[in-house]
Amino acid sequence: MDLGEPVTSASLAARLRVPTGPLFFPVTAYGPDGRIDLDACRAHVRRGVEAGAAAVFACCGTGEFHALTPEEFQECVRAAVTETAGRVPVVAGTGYGTALAERYARLAADAGADGLLALPPYLVVAAQEGLLRHYRRLAAATPLPLIVYQRDNAVLTPATVVELARTEGVVGLKDGVGDLDLMQRIVSTVRGEAPGDFLYFNGLPTAELTQPAYRGVGVTLYSSAVFCFAPEIALVFHRALDAGDDPTVRRLLDGFYRPFVDLRSKGRGYAVSLVKAGVRLRGLDVGEVRPPLHEPTEEHVKQLGRLIERGYALLEECQEGK
Repeated sequence: MDLGEPVTSASLAARLRVPTGPLFFPVTAYGPDGRIDLDACRAHVRRGVEAGAAAVFACCGTGEFHALTPEEFQECVRAAVTETAGRVPVVAGTGYGTALAERYARLAADAGADGLLALPPYLVVAAQEGLLRHYRRLAAATPLPLIVYQRDNAVLTPATVVELARTEGVVGLKDGVGDLDLMQRIVSTVRGEAPGDFLYFNGLPTAELTQPAYRGVGVTLYSSAVFCFAPEIALVFHRALDAGDDPTVRRLLDGFYRPFVDLRSKGRGYAVSLVKAGVRLRGLDVGEVRPPLHEPTEEHVKQLGRLIERGYALLEECQEGK
């Protein structure tokens, strides 16, 4: 695939609709001097694709989009595109105000990305009309298919999502709110008023913990930060969930994912910094997080190491039980 030749909206949606594996949200690697380490970025993406990722979401929340300059952002997206070589789609983050979001979208398109994940606008709490204008302008400014990420200051009503589903170039909604009542109303309303192939994603931190509930609403896609450092665990969980293998799902939820969420909840920003620590524990030096995030405590990193060991032991138990 040539850089700057993204797939169409229809083909991206088709590739994401029934994923063959977890959706991979890689961390962004930094060297000892704090600069982007593109070699480590490429190695991280390569390992994820080879492990079975169905898509790469580069420079999004786990990838510290907020901490990257436009130039660094484009370098990282281009590295992901080059490393995947068309084997799986690459979706890049974008955000801030409308003008900057459009600029990042153009940078992502020039780097060869296949789509965009639109993070909430910076700081302001906008009304539904303003949010709709923002995402419509962003969709019109780029040839890349757009997935809207609702969370924090960008929570959408069912009526607004219907309008987004009718907007050319907008292909899906990622939910980071966790309000299942709202999501059920959104899915039902869009199904009735804008039928089509609109995609829905569970975008909560450590989405595996809530994915059984989201599946009941009709949301089958989810992001996996755990895939960054324990791809085998994430892949077995993904396959078990798809196959209706409830014993394996419960064993991994109870023995690994819930304890991981408990540990993640012990520090602000751990949804990123603890994941990055996990990547380092698994043998790839991706550096520390940039400010304003901070590193996990030494004790929490030790707990993470023990939990990862427990997770892989659970995989063996699951295999022996079959």
